[in-house]
Amino acid sequence: MTRRDSLLAVLVAVLWGGNFVAIHLGLEDVPPFLFLAIRFVLVAVPLVFLVPRPKASWQAVVAVGAFMSLGQFGLLYLALSIGMPAGLASLVLQAQVVLTIVIAAVALDERPSRRQAAGALVGTAGLVVVAVGFGAGASIVPLVVTVGAALSWAIGNVVARAAKVESGLSLVVWSALVVPLPCLAVSWVVDGPDVMVEALAGFGWTALLSTLYTVVGASLVGYTIFNGLMAKHPASSVVPYILLVPPVGMLSAWLVLGEVPNLLEAVGALVMLVGVTVAVTSSRRPAVVAAAPS
Repeated sequence: MTRRDSLLAVLVAVLWGGNFVAIHLGLEDVPPFLFLAIRFVLVAVPLVFLVPRPKASWQAVVAVGAFMSLGQFGLLYLALSIGMPAGLASLVLQAQVVLTIVIAAVALDERPSRRQAAGALVGTAGLVVVAVGFGAGASIVPLVVTVGAALSWAIGNVVARAAKVESGLSLVVWSALVVPLPCLAVSWVVDGPDVMVEALAGFGWTALLSTLYTVVGASLVGYTIFNGLMAKHPASSVVPYILLVPPVGMLSAWLVLGEVPNLLEAVGALVMLVGVTVAVTSSRRPAVVAAAPS
């Protein structure tokens, strides 16, 4: 890639890495599912009236929205709201790489190369070490929910692959329509209408800036740049840059939130990143991975 495109790829990683801290800050004032509904309303409107519908069946668009957006981010927002550290979440969510390879092998009969299989095993071992380190100091539930978010993302990757859906801006915008109503319904049941009204009435600057960052920076700008790079260059040239997301996420969480991983979490993070790196940089068979985490 040219130097300009390389810098754009780094910019995407920075935007997506910082997104976890932005979400964490916004969740201090707004319940998770209400906050997610607001985000995806703004992702979809008014662009849904301006961007053509993706060239895919409604079933495929709805399935991608259900797994990549609703399932992934619903569980991620929930995990962050119940105690998952933002920096660690940016790492654990990358378990989707390993899970996508496994699910694609089962569902699509896409056999991974030996290098991808080795990377998946190493990445899984790293995730186990992270889990042990995390569980030693707190409830492991937020970590399990974050892994659930990664699993939902991985299923969405395979659905998109099977349906031959291109990961363009149109897919991001139109699949966003799947998210708001279910999230509002969950928030109504879990939080109650009084809490929802109170949160909307007290929607302050922190929540507003967090929403703008996730909508404009992470979703629209990040996806637009990323998809443009994927259209110009081989995936093997672009996807490795996204491995910068966890380090950026963990660094920003340390600087802004004061999050410092313990020794086991740090070791597990390093092992997991090595495994993911091996899996996505395989030269023999490209992994079925949607590398956009936000």
